[in-house]
Amino acid sequence: MKDNRSPRWPENPGSAATRRSGRLQGGGLGTGAAGRSGRRFTAHLTFEAADLAEARERAVGYAEALGTLRPELLLGAAALSPAGAWHRAGPLFCGAVGPDGERCADVSGHPGFHHAAGPGALGWGDGDR
Repeated sequence: MKDNRSPRWPENPGSAATRRSGRLQGGGLGTGAAGRSGRRFTAHLTFEAADLAEARERAVGYAEALGTLRPELLLGAAALSPAGAWHRAGPLFCGAVGPDGERCADVSGHPGFHHAAGPGALGWGDGDR
């Protein structure tokens, strides 16, 4: 997984520092699919779920499926929040940095070792404790 996390993680998106910096307004700059510099935008998808655990599972599935169909999407920045409370968003994926600079592609808060994206990818960490 590329280092494409939201610039606001792990900082609390509702913090005074984030509001003062203005990082929640206007989006960040990035490089588009054709190598052009452009603004980043966020698509908010609303769906029903019985609880937060089910919502997280479904959101991860949606993000992974969309990432397979559209590789230009920034999965490291995928987040989940209650509908109408986007200021309470939390990351869907771990994103921990590995020894070779790769990022963990597992879900946020996962148990065990970290794993890079792809079959047979590098695993690292203290997962056997």
